[in-house]
Amino acid sequence: MARAKLKSIAVMTGGGDCPGLNAVIRAVTKTAINEHGLTVWGIKDGYLGFVENRIEPLTYEQTSNILTVGGTILGSSNTSDPFRFPVQTARRTQIRDLSDQCLDNLKHRGIEALVCIGGDGTMASAARFAKKGLPVIGVPKTIDNDLAGTDVTFGFDTAVNTAAEAIDKVHTTASSHHRVMIVEVMGRYAGWIALYAGAASGADVILIPEIPYRLDTVCRYVLGRSECGKRFSIIVVSEGAKEKGGQMVVLKRIATSPDPIRLGGIGNKLAEDINRQTGLDCRAVVLGHIQRGGTPTPHDRTLATMFGHAAIELLAGGVKNRLVVWKADGISSVPLASIAGKIRTVPRNHPLIKAAKAIGATFGA
Repeated sequence: MARAKLKSIAVMTGGGDCPGLNAVIRAVTKTAINEHGLTVWGIKDGYLGFVENRIEPLTYEQTSNILTVGGTILGSSNTSDPFRFPVQTARRTQIRDLSDQCLDNLKHRGIEALVCIGGDGTMASAARFAKKGLPVIGVPKTIDNDLAGTDVTFGFDTAVNTAAEAIDKVHTTASSHHRVMIVEVMGRYAGWIALYAGAASGADVILIPEIPYRLDTVCRYVLGRSECGKRFSIIVVSEGAKEKGGQMVVLKRIATSPDPIRLGGIGNKLAEDINRQTGLDCRAVVLGHIQRGGTPTPHDRTLATMFGHAAIELLAGGVKNRLVVWKADGISSVPLASIAGKIRTVPRNHPLIKAAKAIGATFGA
């Protein structure tokens, strides 16, 4: 029996915002309409809108002139999981599985498949929907570059550019005031942003989660620079970095979120530790959400466009439950279930780590 032709699909953006999301939405919508005559629906605010049935038609005109716009026209949410959704009752908050309600919301509109744009948490839920029978194609999004199965995610290049530009600016004030300047960047449990932005900006110390640092090593390094006439040092630290034998610094916890831990504060802690041990003037700068914003770089726009196009081509070809990835300089896909809930960390033998060490940087080990 011939496969029934796909007629209607939905697209959603889950998790944190990221430069390039609109480029994917644009490519998904225009490819679906131009090449396959599909009806396209947009789910508002990620899984939150999925649960709340906020699903609206997405037209060709709505996705014009958004290629260079940061953020997402659909909105997003990183605190909602349909499989563990908090529902307020008269007496207390109950955690319920509302995934069947989500599927009913699609069924009532005749939506047959979903393009899900997100990171590891979003894909974990997407894989569970796939098991319940919904055809899903995932598109890898995160500034952290930590999604398993792909060599790169869109949003990462823009975040590195933003971080590197900030670190470059910090150089001048560090030099003027003869300080140790610590720049804390995002990345969660992976050090990709710190590694690439730090190496690109000539940071003296790069601290990442994959290589727990020794405070004595870092202090000796910056003191050595000071004693040999180099009167300032630049330290780039990933939010997930930790001292050897220590713990990651947690900014806060959000109990209702699929990932309740919010990292942050390692920059200020490190500044206090180094100042106390060396007497050097230390200042910390936390880049925070500035790394998520702004116009995506041309690299991220083109990567996002190829990902979005590939997602529709897979669905139109009858392929489902895959993640579009970039591997070996080309677009391909991997099973969604094989990467759900996994993260991709920096290997300790990464060539950029070796190169940074060779030109004089330390990772504090």
